[in-house]
Amino acid sequence: MPYLGAQMQNNAAYAMTQAGRLAWVDTAKGISIVLVVMMHSTLSSEAALGAMGWLHPVVEFAKPFRIPAFFLIAGLFAARSLGKDWRSFFDSKVLHFVYFYLLWLTIQFAFRAPVYAVQDGPLEAIRLYLAAFVDPFGTLWFIYLLPVFFLAARLTRALPPVAVLIAAALLESLHLQTGWTLIDEFAARFVYFYAGMLLGSVIVAHGKGIAARPAMTAAALAVWALVTALCIHAGIAALPGMSLALGFAGAAAVIAAAVLLANIKAAAVLQFCGRQSLAIYLAFFLPMAATRIALTRSGIVSDPGTVAALVTCAAVAVPLILQRLVRGTALSFLFERPDRFRLGRRNSQRLQPAE
Repeated sequence: MPYLGAQMQNNAAYAMTQAGRLAWVDTAKGISIVLVVMMHSTLSSEAALGAMGWLHPVVEFAKPFRIPAFFLIAGLFAARSLGKDWRSFFDSKVLHFVYFYLLWLTIQFAFRAPVYAVQDGPLEAIRLYLAAFVDPFGTLWFIYLLPVFFLAARLTRALPPVAVLIAAALLESLHLQTGWTLIDEFAARFVYFYAGMLLGSVIVAHGKGIAARPAMTAAALAVWALVTALCIHAGIAALPGMSLALGFAGAAAVIAAAVLLANIKAAAVLQFCGRQSLAIYLAFFLPMAATRIALTRSGIVSDPGTVAALVTCAAVAVPLILQRLVRGTALSFLFERPDRFRLGRRNSQRLQPAE
Protein backbone atom coordinates (compact mmCIF):
# COMPACT_ATOMS: atom_id res chain seq x y z
CA MET A 1 0.00 0.00 0.00
CA PRO A 2 1.29 3.50 -0.76
CA TYR A 3 2.69 4.90 2.44
CA LEU A 4 0.50 8.00 2.43
CA GLY A 5 -1.82 7.33 -0.44
CA ALA A 6 -2.36 8.95 -3.79
CA GLN A 7 -4.92 11.36 -2.38
CA MET A 8 -2.39 13.07 -0.14
CA GLN A 9 0.03 13.61 -3.01
CA ASN A 10 -2.79 14.95 -5.21
CA ASN A 11 -3.84 17.38 -2.50
CA ALA A 12 -0.29 18.62 -2.08
CA ALA A 13 0.10 19.16 -5.81
CA TYR A 14 -2.40 22.01 -6.00
CA ALA A 15 -0.44 23.97 -3.45
CA MET A 16 2.49 24.90 -5.65
CA THR A 17 2.49 28.24 -7.41
CA GLN A 18 3.24 28.62 -11.09
CA ALA A 19 6.85 29.18 -10.11
CA GLY A 20 6.76 25.85 -8.29
CA ARG A 21 6.85 27.36 -4.80
CA LEU A 22 4.50 28.68 -2.16
CA ALA A 23 5.33 32.14 -0.85
CA TRP A 24 4.31 31.35 2.71
CA VAL A 25 6.44 28.19 2.80
CA ASP A 26 9.49 30.24 1.87
CA THR A 27 8.50 32.84 4.44
CA ALA A 28 8.19 30.17 7.13
CA LYS A 29 11.60 28.79 6.21
CA GLY A 30 12.98 32.31 6.36
CA ILE A 31 11.56 32.86 9.84
CA SER A 32 12.98 29.54 11.01
CA ILE A 33 16.50 30.05 9.66
CA VAL A 34 16.70 33.61 11.00
CA LEU A 35 15.62 32.38 14.46
CA VAL A 36 18.27 29.66 14.37
CA VAL A 37 21.03 32.06 13.33
CA MET A 38 19.83 34.61 15.89
CA MET A 39 20.10 32.02 18.65
CA HIS A 40 23.70 31.11 17.81
CA SER A 41 24.68 34.75 17.30
CA THR A 42 23.07 35.96 20.51
CA LEU A 43 24.33 33.25 22.82
CA SER A 44 27.88 33.40 21.46
CA SER A 45 27.94 37.22 21.64
CA GLU A 46 26.64 37.21 25.21
CA ALA A 47 29.24 34.62 26.19
CA ALA A 48 32.00 36.78 24.69
CA LEU A 49 30.76 39.92 26.44
CA GLY A 50 29.77 38.25 29.71
CA ALA A 51 26.33 39.88 29.73
CA MET A 52 22.83 39.33 28.39
CA GLY A 53 21.28 41.72 25.89
CA TRP A 54 17.83 42.73 24.75
CA LEU A 55 17.70 39.93 22.14
CA HIS A 56 18.03 37.26 24.84
CA PRO A 57 14.29 37.21 25.71
CA VAL A 58 13.48 36.71 22.00
CA VAL A 59 15.87 33.76 21.82
CA GLU A 60 14.41 32.24 24.99
CA PHE A 61 10.85 32.72 23.73
CA ALA A 62 11.66 30.92 20.48
CA LYS A 63 13.43 28.02 22.19
CA PRO A 64 10.40 25.67 22.44
CA PHE A 65 9.51 25.93 18.74
CA ARG A 66 12.56 27.21 16.83
CA ILE A 67 13.93 23.79 15.83
CA PRO A 68 10.56 21.95 15.70
CA ALA A 69 9.34 24.52 13.18
CA PHE A 70 12.51 24.15 11.11
CA PHE A 71 12.10 20.38 10.77
CA LEU A 72 8.32 20.34 10.39
CA ILE A 73 8.58 22.78 7.49
CA ALA A 74 11.45 20.73 6.03
CA GLY A 75 9.14 17.73 5.95
CA LEU A 76 6.16 19.40 4.26
CA PHE A 77 6.90 18.13 0.77
CA ALA A 78 9.08 15.15 1.69
CA ALA A 79 6.30 12.75 0.70
CA ARG A 80 6.92 13.48 -2.98
CA SER A 81 10.45 12.09 -2.83
CA LEU A 82 9.77 8.83 -1.00
CA GLY A 83 8.08 7.17 -3.95
CA LYS A 84 11.07 7.66 -6.26
CA ASP A 85 13.34 4.77 -7.19
CA TRP A 86 16.13 4.17 -4.68
CA ARG A 87 18.84 5.62 -6.93
CA SER A 88 17.05 8.93 -7.45
CA PHE A 89 15.99 9.11 -3.83
CA PHE A 90 19.47 8.37 -2.49
CA ASP A 91 21.05 10.93 -4.80
CA SER A 92 18.68 13.81 -4.03
CA LYS A 93 17.90 13.20 -0.34
CA VAL A 94 21.04 11.55 1.01
CA LEU A 95 24.12 12.25 -1.12
CA HIS A 96 23.00 15.83 -1.69
CA PHE A 97 23.21 16.61 2.04
CA VAL A 98 26.23 14.37 2.64
CA TYR A 99 28.20 16.33 0.06
CA PHE A 100 27.47 19.69 1.66
CA TYR A 101 27.96 18.38 5.18
CA LEU A 102 31.42 16.97 4.43
CA LEU A 103 32.43 20.03 2.44
CA TRP A 104 31.46 22.56 5.08
CA LEU A 105 32.69 20.34 7.90
CA THR A 106 36.12 20.45 6.26
CA ILE A 107 35.89 24.21 5.78
CA GLN A 108 34.97 24.78 9.42
CA PHE A 109 37.75 22.50 10.60
CA ALA A 110 40.28 24.37 8.49
CA PHE A 111 39.57 27.36 10.74
CA ARG A 112 39.11 25.48 14.01
CA ALA A 113 41.81 22.81 13.77
CA PRO A 114 44.71 25.14 14.68
CA VAL A 115 42.94 26.06 17.92
CA TYR A 116 42.24 22.41 18.75
CA ALA A 117 45.83 21.48 17.92
CA VAL A 118 47.23 24.15 20.26
CA GLN A 119 44.86 23.24 23.08
CA ASP A 120 44.89 19.44 22.90
CA GLY A 121 47.45 18.47 20.29
CA PRO A 122 47.23 17.66 16.56
CA LEU A 123 46.10 14.07 17.14
CA GLU A 124 43.06 15.29 19.07
CA ALA A 125 42.21 17.68 16.25
CA ILE A 126 42.35 14.79 13.78
CA ARG A 127 40.23 12.63 16.10
CA LEU A 128 37.56 15.32 16.35
CA TYR A 129 37.43 15.65 12.56
CA LEU A 130 37.05 11.90 12.02
CA ALA A 131 34.48 11.64 14.83
CA ALA A 132 32.32 14.17 12.97
CA PHE A 133 31.75 11.56 10.26
CA VAL A 134 29.71 9.41 12.68
CA ASP A 135 28.32 12.10 14.96
CA PRO A 136 27.44 15.56 13.67
CA PHE A 137 29.77 18.43 14.41
CA GLY A 138 28.76 21.77 15.88
CA THR A 139 26.14 23.78 14.05
CA LEU A 140 26.15 21.36 11.10
CA TRP A 141 24.05 18.76 12.91
CA PHE A 142 20.90 20.03 11.14
CA ILE A 143 22.39 19.07 7.77
CA TYR A 144 23.55 15.71 9.12
CA LEU A 145 20.07 14.87 10.44
CA LEU A 146 18.11 15.71 7.29
CA PRO A 147 19.25 12.70 5.21
CA VAL A 148 18.82 10.49 8.29
CA PHE A 149 15.23 11.69 8.57
CA PHE A 150 14.58 11.05 4.88
CA LEU A 151 16.03 7.55 5.18
CA ALA A 152 13.98 6.81 8.31
CA ALA A 153 10.80 7.98 6.57
CA ARG A 154 11.59 5.87 3.50
CA LEU A 155 12.40 2.73 5.53
CA THR A 156 9.21 3.00 7.61
CA ARG A 157 6.81 3.79 4.79
CA ALA A 158 5.34 0.26 4.86
CA LEU A 159 4.32 0.77 8.50
CA PRO A 160 1.07 2.45 9.57
CA PRO A 161 1.86 6.19 9.51
CA VAL A 162 -0.07 6.88 12.72
CA ALA A 163 1.94 4.21 14.55
CA VAL A 164 5.22 5.73 13.35
CA LEU A 165 4.03 9.18 14.43
CA ILE A 166 3.07 7.93 17.90
CA ALA A 167 6.40 6.14 18.28
CA ALA A 168 8.24 9.31 17.23
CA ALA A 169 6.22 11.35 19.75
CA LEU A 170 7.13 8.90 22.51
CA LEU A 171 10.79 9.18 21.52
CA GLU A 172 10.60 12.96 21.85
CA SER A 173 9.01 12.67 25.29
CA LEU A 174 11.92 10.57 26.55
CA HIS A 175 14.25 13.58 26.32
CA LEU A 176 17.22 11.32 25.70
CA GLN A 177 20.62 12.55 26.90
CA THR A 178 23.06 9.90 25.72
CA GLY A 179 25.73 12.42 24.75
CA TRP A 180 25.57 11.21 21.14
CA THR A 181 24.11 14.08 19.12
CA LEU A 182 22.80 11.83 16.35
CA ILE A 183 20.72 9.72 18.73
CA ASP A 184 19.57 12.52 21.00
CA GLU A 185 18.55 14.91 18.24
CA PHE A 186 16.92 12.20 16.14
CA ALA A 187 14.79 11.21 19.11
CA ALA A 188 13.90 14.82 19.85
CA ARG A 189 13.20 16.03 16.29
CA PHE A 190 12.06 13.23 13.99
CA VAL A 191 8.45 13.56 15.16
CA TYR A 192 8.26 17.07 13.67
CA PHE A 193 9.77 16.11 10.33
CA TYR A 194 7.49 13.08 10.06
CA ALA A 195 4.42 15.08 11.08
CA GLY A 196 5.24 17.68 8.43
CA MET A 197 5.51 14.91 5.85
CA LEU A 198 2.39 13.07 7.00
CA LEU A 199 0.21 16.16 7.29
CA GLY A 200 1.81 18.20 4.52
CA SER A 201 -1.25 18.37 2.29
CA VAL A 202 -3.50 19.20 5.25
CA ILE A 203 -1.18 21.98 6.39
CA VAL A 204 -0.89 23.42 2.89
CA ALA A 205 -4.67 23.30 2.42
CA HIS A 206 -5.19 24.93 5.82
CA GLY A 207 -3.02 27.82 4.71
CA LYS A 208 -5.86 29.09 2.53
CA GLY A 209 -8.15 29.22 5.56
CA ILE A 210 -5.57 31.15 7.55
CA ALA A 211 -5.16 33.69 4.76
CA ALA A 212 -8.94 34.17 4.60
CA ARG A 213 -9.20 34.98 8.35
CA PRO A 214 -6.35 37.34 9.17
CA ALA A 215 -7.99 38.94 12.22
CA MET A 216 -8.86 35.59 13.80
CA THR A 217 -5.38 34.27 13.03
CA ALA A 218 -3.71 37.33 14.56
CA ALA A 219 -5.80 36.89 17.72
CA ALA A 220 -4.88 33.19 17.90
CA LEU A 221 -1.20 34.10 17.52
CA ALA A 222 -1.49 36.57 20.40
CA VAL A 223 -3.01 33.89 22.64
CA TRP A 224 -0.32 31.40 21.61
CA ALA A 225 2.44 33.90 22.37
CA LEU A 226 1.01 34.62 25.81
CA VAL A 227 0.61 30.94 26.70
CA THR A 228 4.12 30.13 25.46
CA ALA A 229 5.63 33.01 27.43
CA LEU A 230 3.79 31.93 30.59
CA CYS A 231 4.99 28.33 30.21
CA ILE A 232 8.58 29.51 29.79
CA HIS A 233 8.30 31.84 32.77
CA ALA A 234 6.82 29.03 34.91
CA GLY A 235 9.70 26.74 33.94
CA ILE A 236 7.46 24.02 32.51
CA ALA A 237 8.18 24.48 28.77
CA ALA A 238 10.79 21.72 28.70
CA LEU A 239 8.81 19.10 30.62
CA PRO A 240 7.95 15.83 28.82
CA GLY A 241 4.70 16.23 26.94
CA MET A 242 4.74 19.99 27.33
CA SER A 243 7.79 20.34 25.06
CA LEU A 244 5.99 18.33 22.38
CA ALA A 245 2.83 20.41 22.67
CA LEU A 246 4.70 23.71 22.57
CA GLY A 247 6.84 22.46 19.68
CA PHE A 248 3.83 21.69 17.52
CA ALA A 249 1.95 24.80 18.63
CA GLY A 250 4.96 26.95 17.85
CA ALA A 251 5.49 25.35 14.45
CA ALA A 252 1.82 26.01 13.65
CA ALA A 253 2.26 29.61 14.81
CA VAL A 254 5.29 30.09 12.53
CA ILE A 255 3.26 28.77 9.61
CA ALA A 256 0.28 31.00 10.47
CA ALA A 257 2.53 34.05 10.79
CA ALA A 258 4.19 33.17 7.48
CA VAL A 259 0.81 32.98 5.73
CA LEU A 260 -0.11 36.43 7.04
CA LEU A 261 3.26 37.89 6.06
CA ALA A 262 3.61 36.18 2.68
CA ASN A 263 1.90 38.90 0.65
CA ILE A 264 3.50 41.81 2.48
CA LYS A 265 6.36 43.43 0.58
CA ALA A 266 8.43 43.75 3.73
CA ALA A 267 8.42 39.94 3.99
CA ALA A 268 10.26 39.58 0.67
CA VAL A 269 13.55 39.42 2.56
CA LEU A 270 12.27 36.54 4.67
CA GLN A 271 11.05 34.74 1.56
CA PHE A 272 14.45 35.12 -0.07
CA CYS A 273 16.15 33.82 3.07
CA GLY A 274 13.76 30.89 3.04
CA ARG A 275 14.60 30.00 -0.55
CA GLN A 276 18.29 30.02 0.36
CA SER A 277 17.93 28.63 3.88
CA LEU A 278 20.42 25.80 3.46
CA ALA A 279 23.04 28.14 2.02
CA ILE A 280 22.62 30.40 5.04
CA TYR A 281 22.78 27.50 7.45
CA LEU A 282 25.90 26.02 5.90
CA ALA A 283 27.90 29.24 5.77
CA PHE A 284 26.65 31.42 8.63
CA PHE A 285 29.18 30.19 11.18
CA LEU A 286 32.25 31.94 9.74
CA PRO A 287 30.78 35.45 9.26
CA MET A 288 29.07 35.10 12.64
CA ALA A 289 32.37 34.37 14.38
CA ALA A 290 34.29 37.02 12.43
CA THR A 291 31.72 39.76 13.08
CA ARG A 292 31.42 38.86 16.76
CA ILE A 293 35.18 38.95 17.26
CA ALA A 294 35.53 42.23 15.38
CA LEU A 295 32.77 43.95 17.35
CA THR A 296 33.70 42.65 20.79
CA ARG A 297 37.41 43.44 20.37
CA SER A 298 36.98 46.85 18.79
CA GLY A 299 34.62 48.12 21.48
CA ILE A 300 32.80 50.24 18.91
CA VAL A 301 29.52 48.72 20.09
CA SER A 302 29.28 47.60 23.70
CA ASP A 303 25.59 46.84 24.14
CA PRO A 304 25.18 43.01 24.05
CA GLY A 305 21.81 43.16 22.34
CA THR A 306 23.01 45.46 19.59
CA VAL A 307 26.13 43.34 19.08
CA ALA A 308 23.96 40.22 18.78
CA ALA A 309 21.64 41.94 16.29
CA LEU A 310 24.55 43.10 14.12
CA VAL A 311 26.16 39.65 14.26
CA THR A 312 22.85 38.05 13.25
CA CYS A 313 22.48 40.39 10.26
CA ALA A 314 26.02 39.67 9.10
CA ALA A 315 25.62 35.91 9.61
CA VAL A 316 22.50 35.92 7.41
CA ALA A 317 23.66 38.38 4.76
CA VAL A 318 27.23 37.22 4.09
CA PRO A 319 26.31 33.65 2.99
CA LEU A 320 23.76 35.09 0.55
CA ILE A 321 26.34 37.49 -0.87
CA LEU A 322 28.97 34.76 -1.05
CA GLN A 323 26.59 32.39 -2.82
CA ARG A 324 25.87 35.05 -5.45
CA LEU A 325 29.54 35.94 -5.92
CA VAL A 326 30.73 32.37 -6.52
CA ARG A 327 27.93 31.39 -8.87
CA GLY A 328 29.37 30.40 -12.23
CA THR A 329 32.96 30.54 -10.95
CA ALA A 330 35.51 27.90 -9.94
CA LEU A 331 34.18 28.24 -6.38
CA SER A 332 30.61 27.38 -7.32
CA PHE A 333 31.13 23.95 -5.72
CA LEU A 334 30.57 25.67 -2.35
CA PHE A 335 26.85 25.84 -3.08
CA GLU A 336 26.42 23.63 -6.15
CA ARG A 337 27.07 19.90 -6.16
CA PRO A 338 29.40 19.05 -9.07
CA ASP A 339 28.46 16.32 -11.54
CA ARG A 340 31.16 13.98 -10.28
CA PHE A 341 29.38 13.82 -6.91
CA ARG A 342 26.03 12.92 -8.42
CA LEU A 343 24.34 9.70 -9.40
CA GLY A 344 22.47 9.51 -12.67
CA ARG A 345 22.20 12.42 -15.08
CA ARG A 346 25.21 14.69 -15.44
CA ASN A 347 23.80 18.01 -14.43
CA SER A 348 25.14 20.25 -11.67
CA GLN A 349 22.70 20.58 -8.81
CA ARG A 350 22.59 23.74 -6.79
CA LEU A 351 21.95 23.59 -3.10
CA GLN A 352 18.21 23.00 -2.85
CA PRO A 353 15.73 23.53 -0.03
CA ALA A 354 14.89 20.49 2.07
CA GLU A 355 11.62 19.61 0.38
